[in-house]
Amino acid sequence: MKRAIAVFFRACIWRDNKGQDLIEYALMAGFVAVAAGATIPPVATSIGQIFSTVKSVLTLAGG
Repeated sequence: MKRAIAVFFRACIWRDNKGQDLIEYALMAGFVAVAAGATIPPVATSIGQIFSTVKSVLTLAGG
């Protein structure tokens, strides 16, 4: 019985894709930013500043 419950919970976790969209959008935004930085050099500094700001905010939020 314990094995059946464990298999059921694994199946539920495997099918759970609620956070998938957020990750996909974040990856697409990152790819667009890298492409824009590679093709338009003046934009690269602005993109670098944005990523630095995001990094500092995430560092502060993490601990």
